[in-house]
Amino acid sequence: MHLLRIALTAFLSLAALRAMAADYPAPRDGEWTLRDVRFQNGESLASLRPHYVTIGDPSGQPVLILHGTSGSGASMLTDAFAGELFGPGQPLDARKYFIILPDAIGAGRSSKPSDGLRTKFPRYIYGDIVEAQYRLLTEHLGIRHLRIVLGNSMGGMLAWEWGVRHPGFMDGLAPMASQPTAMSARNWMLRRMLIETIKRDPAWKGGDYDAQPPSLAIANAFFGLATSGGTLALQQQAPTRAAADRMVEARLAARGGDANDTIYAFDAARDYDPAPGLSRITASVLAINSADDERNPDETGATRRALASMKKAKLYLIPAGTDTRGHGTTGMAKFWKQPFADWLKTLP
Repeated sequence: MHLLRIALTAFLSLAALRAMAADYPAPRDGEWTLRDVRFQNGESLASLRPHYVTIGDPSGQPVLILHGTSGSGASMLTDAFAGELFGPGQPLDARKYFIILPDAIGAGRSSKPSDGLRTKFPRYIYGDIVEAQYRLLTEHLGIRHLRIVLGNSMGGMLAWEWGVRHPGFMDGLAPMASQPTAMSARNWMLRRMLIETIKRDPAWKGGDYDAQPPSLAIANAFFGLATSGGTLALQQQAPTRAAADRMVEARLAARGGDANDTIYAFDAARDYDPAPGLSRITASVLAINSADDERNPDETGATRRALASMKKAKLYLIPAGTDTRGHGTTGMAKFWKQPFADWLKTLP
């Protein structure tokens, strides 16, 4: 009985700490079905199931938050992200805002190749994801206008697509860890290498495998280490060959995901290019990037040139340091929540 009391006390203490770390209303799951969905390449599905999570009361100001590649709406509910933003007095206080976190097509609990169609699943692009999200908001949730669209990594690119495809639908646009320019250079090269690594593995079997091909873990580990983590941070974490080997072994052991889902998700960026439509954006824009972002390097000047051509757009660049994580930096809201909160006050 004494041991039981100790265990119960420990459990309640952990629960209390968790409640303090995430002091916002409990997330609620939702699901809907779209019928007769036609994709932009002409393919179609009789039904498409978008899954989503909401936080707060539907009467609050609606905010759309978009996750990165291979993530999900629920993957944004970390202490480093949601714990810094959704609590009382925080920038996106869930007592004031109605927060919507959809799973993109091909991700989370939304429809995806691994549900059964495998490579017969329509070869979607980012435009298809945005249009499915738009229908979810307008036809299912009854939302006609958003206060903010905020997205990270792939979600940042989707936010740019939202601004171009549905100008006037939001007051503010906050794309993070992304650029409003064509998919190209290292970002696309390494996506292509990840895809080819899986496809050229005989165990992939043209997408009809019985077990996940070994190349999936290798491709994911290589892509992650090459395009996220931060130069200074990785040097600090792995200052010796032995430490670097331990990091590699840990990444290789972190198996997960599905090979076809991974191929589709990274390939979906193939025609991403919001640049020609930037002049259509009417929302105020705060682009948030990090100086050590491996996929969207600031030194190219691409984002700065694009923002200079827009009327109500500015960049907040997070300085690089040993505590930033390159492309992964924006997943930690502590680095940008104050300038984000200041920007929110300027919205009409």
